[in-house]
Amino acid sequence: MTPSLSESFVHNFLGNAPVWYKKTIVGFLLLNILLVFTAGPVVTGWLLILEFIFTLAMALKCYPLQPGGILAIQAVLLGLVTPEVIYHEALVNFPVILLLIFMVAGIYFMKDLLLFVFTKLLLGIQSKVALSLLFSIVSAFLSAFLDALTVTAVLISVAVGFYSVYHHVASGQDFNTGHDHGNDESLRNDHREDLENFRSFLRSLLMHGAVGTALGGVCTLVGEPQNLLIAKVAGWEFAEFFLKMAPVTMPVLVAGLLTCALLEKFKVFGYGATLPSLVRQILLDYNIAENKDMPNKRKAQLYVQGAVALFLIAGLAFHMAEVGLIGLTVIVLLTAFNGVIEEHQLGKAFEEALPFTALLVVFFAIVGVIHSQHLFTPIIDWILNTDNVSIANQPGVFFLANGVLSMISDNVFVATVYISEVKSALNAGSISREHFELLAAAINTGTNLPSVATPNGQAAFLFLLTSAIAPLIRLSYGKMVIMAAPYTVVMTSVGYFAVTHWL
Repeated sequence: MTPSLSESFVHNFLGNAPVWYKKTIVGFLLLNILLVFTAGPVVTGWLLILEFIFTLAMALKCYPLQPGGILAIQAVLLGLVTPEVIYHEALVNFPVILLLIFMVAGIYFMKDLLLFVFTKLLLGIQSKVALSLLFSIVSAFLSAFLDALTVTAVLISVAVGFYSVYHHVASGQDFNTGHDHGNDESLRNDHREDLENFRSFLRSLLMHGAVGTALGGVCTLVGEPQNLLIAKVAGWEFAEFFLKMAPVTMPVLVAGLLTCALLEKFKVFGYGATLPSLVRQILLDYNIAENKDMPNKRKAQLYVQGAVALFLIAGLAFHMAEVGLIGLTVIVLLTAFNGVIEEHQLGKAFEEALPFTALLVVFFAIVGVIHSQHLFTPIIDWILNTDNVSIANQPGVFFLANGVLSMISDNVFVATVYISEVKSALNAGSISREHFELLAAAINTGTNLPSVATPNGQAAFLFLLTSAIAPLIRLSYGKMVIMAAPYTVVMTSVGYFAVTHWL
């Protein structure tokens, strides 16, 4: 029976998302209209944040760009934020947008080398604890000097490569044939249990790596965007920043790595899955097939990718240019010297990052609502008021407050608001320079560490949640929150103790 025009409109709204999900979004839109005229823009603004988090949590039901974007458009229409404020937020974060557009695409053209190297590691290390620690340590080290999103893009590319290789064979296909690894219909029955275990194995490695980006990113001036912002306001250079943060970051790093080992040892919170023996054999066969009688053309491609990888590390470590521009350079070099010159070949590289880039701009619209409605101002004023919080307790309270707010908002925005208020207090003579530096360190560690609790707290987590690998390995918002929970508790507890006792 042919659906009516009205039924077609209903069906087309948010596509194949469940009906209850569509009704929920419509309910949000109607409730926002009611509340803005009754409870006011502040209450509506807080509700809008919760609604946006809901769209992130339901990312596997419907990509958050569409429902989140509709909520953002309504926020503009209701006067909660203006297009000018959204543009300003996007402009401030333009380096991150550039990074996503070009750097992630650059990593795409390096996937052969990455799969080659990580296959050696995966097959060479039998212990899951040792392999998990390696992923976490490498991610932490790289994120201290590179960018967490770049490191996450590498991890995603490697995971997709492993998954694709196994899914090919599990579906009865040859390594080099075309295949949709997102479709399980052709999967052989004897592989289904192994596939579930392999998904769990990849989930745990990716989560260890994602948390590792937070452990390393907090340590250095260049590790996260807010670090650079805070260091600039405080007047800290690279070495000074590292030393100021070390009393907090080093104990947290050790505690985080210990947590990694214990989670794998005791197999709790979704960790502990090992690589199925059949999957290991398939990856081993793939590695042998790829390396046997390797043609000179492929060898030349790997050498070029290796040389460009060294340039990438050097370029990011020494800040030769904005990260996104270095990514564009990587694209040019890898495609020019490896013969990828057709437009349709280039276009595939941008498919992964551009939807997330659009989602991130929608996220900036929600941040714009927070800014326009001054949703965080009462919290800041309460903390800075010594009648409520004593001078001695302010660093610890700042750490926790920044952590909680960063779990639901953009940690760069939270850091900007807090460091600006603290700087104003310093300029007004309300606090000493020494106390200002304590608060700056608390703000930096607070926005970086507890925010691993949710995907919207860390851009790297959000990128992982909305990436191509998440639906393949069944990594949902709720699963990420559960798997991040032990890290959140340990990193927040150790961080708070260090801020209040060792800074």
